[in-house]
Amino acid sequence: MAKQAAQRRKPRKQSRKTKQTRSLGLGRVLRRWVMRFVLLAVGIIGLATGTYAILDPPTGIYMKSEELRLGTIDHEWVDLEGIAPVMARSVVAAEDANFCEHWGFDIAAIRSAIDAGGNRGASTISQQVVKNVYLWHGRNWTRKALEAILTPVVETVWSKRRIIEIYLNMVEFDEGVFGVDAAAHHYFGIGPDELSARQAALLAAVLPSPKQRSASRPTDYLRKRAASIMDGAATIRADGRAACFED
Repeated sequence: MAKQAAQRRKPRKQSRKTKQTRSLGLGRVLRRWVMRFVLLAVGIIGLATGTYAILDPPTGIYMKSEELRLGTIDHEWVDLEGIAPVMARSVVAAEDANFCEHWGFDIAAIRSAIDAGGNRGASTISQQVVKNVYLWHGRNWTRKALEAILTPVVETVWSKRRIIEIYLNMVEFDEGVFGVDAAAHHYFGIGPDELSARQAALLAAVLPSPKQRSASRPTDYLRKRAASIMDGAATIRADGRAACFED
């Protein structure tokens, strides 16, 4: 009887070994698929950023959604050489004065925003470019996580000059008006290469709220904001903080 019981227990030991082997095999398969997913994600990110380092992005998710909502949008690409240099300096002064000095995230601005209780924005131009080109608008953790992943990659693959060029061509200046070429014609009836310092400052001043502000019909607040941006644009030119996109 004891011998028969031992024989009955023996297959159970083999069964446990089989289960352990299967578990180890499943773990290896899972790790293999995770690695494949990571490599695929890296490849997609590399391809997406590498492509737009050379080619001009035709549209973005938000731009496309606005086109579907409105029926049509105003957007025409223009190279940075065809834009008045003061326009680039104005958006940097207005949105990201330390643009030439950071790697995609302005830690000092983030700390200031936290100290201010979250009422201030700390998004850099690089982060906004990532959002405008690759992602959607909105405040959710998924988008923020993707933005945090993509921004350093964009900063590594693209030059600062390229980042500014794409930003100026993809940002919204009024409802359905995207890019500085469309904005210059829409507000002032001129090309982007003809923008004066004041006109460039007015365009930069509408960027936080393009659907609520107008560069051609500025409020007192917007005029004061534009004057401040004009001073800031002159300052970053004088102290070298515009060198990374003007050289």
